[in-house]
Amino acid sequence: MATILQHPLLTDFLYPLLLVFFIVFALLEKLKILGDDKHQINALVSLVIGLIFVSAVFPKIIVGNLILFLSVGLVVIFIGMLLWGLVAGKVDFNRNMKIFLGIIIFIAVVLALIGVSGFGGGIENFFTNVFDFLFNSNWSGGFWTNFLFIAVILAVVLIAIGVKVKKASS
Repeated sequence: MATILQHPLLTDFLYPLLLVFFIVFALLEKLKILGDDKHQINALVSLVIGLIFVSAVFPKIIVGNLILFLSVGLVVIFIGMLLWGLVAGKVDFNRNMKIFLGIIIFIAVVLALIGVSGFGGGIENFFTNVFDFLFNSNWSGGFWTNFLFIAVILAVVLIAIGVKVKKASS
């Protein structure tokens, strides 16, 4: 059941017209391209650009999708900032603790976003799909063997360099 705010006249015509009109008008006012104190001309030019924009279908679809993405992104950022404010509001943490808490909050927000969006069938299926991708793919056996081999060589080299540095300094 649609509300009055979801009527096609509003969603297909008025909202895109107002959005483009106000953005173009604000830009013309700020940049003063047509001159100082030309408010009426700026409004007319903005209206014409908005009407041309509304008459084209494909640009409206692109802008509509971008606005939806922007809305979701702003809400996610707001939730992350709200959590950060709750955790570190008036408490004076050291730098390492702030980094740790920031990482935890970032992971929590990403996992919550995955869970509520149903990406990959929800958060349980997401972890199963990631695990299958990393460890049960055709390429994963050779990759992890080479990764561990390089990690062991790197660890041995770092230990050897560390031993030489300690002997040279003593």
